[in-house]
Amino acid sequence: MKERVYVEKILSGNTSAFAYFVNTYQGMAINIAYRICKNMQDAEDVVQESFVKAYKNLHTFRLESKFSTWFYRIVFNTAVTHTKAKMWVIDDEVESVAVDFSSDLNTGNQIEINETSEIVSHVLSKMPNGYGLMLSLFYLEDNSVKEVAEITGLNISNVKVMLFRARKMFKELMTKNYPELDKEEMI
Repeated sequence: MKERVYVEKILSGNTSAFAYFVNTYQGMAINIAYRICKNMQDAEDVVQESFVKAYKNLHTFRLESKFSTWFYRIVFNTAVTHTKAKMWVIDDEVESVAVDFSSDLNTGNQIEINETSEIVSHVLSKMPNGYGLMLSLFYLEDNSVKEVAEITGLNISNVKVMLFRARKMFKELMTKNYPELDKEEMI
């Protein structure tokens, strides 16, 4: 395992080896923090603080698990603490989160947005805290349900329920706000 080698190098005094973790996990860490903070500056601050915490506490990392799961848990907790966010507010009414995307995009920009990834990212950013994060961790970062549970602190059953609700909400938001798109390509 490549991560084990880097952890051992860092713990034996080679501090520059930590750059491997920064380069490897910074992108998804920003994604997680941004989904919680809803502000890029705050997300960047959270990620920086999280890397510092990970470095200082690397000696507590158990090498039998994935570094990414351990680190994303630090990012998650730091972001929630930073924003004092209520991550798991359950609201079955998608109407309460339906967004008029025209407020964010003028007509010219709506026509230009034809890339699936841009549309998906845009819809995820409009979902309530927790739901967009769940979909990002599971689908974009390819974490297992167990790993998502470890990162978020939820139990496996709750993760499955949240993923189900998040998929349903995502589909309904896509249908409502992008009726011209073929939903089968998105899901």
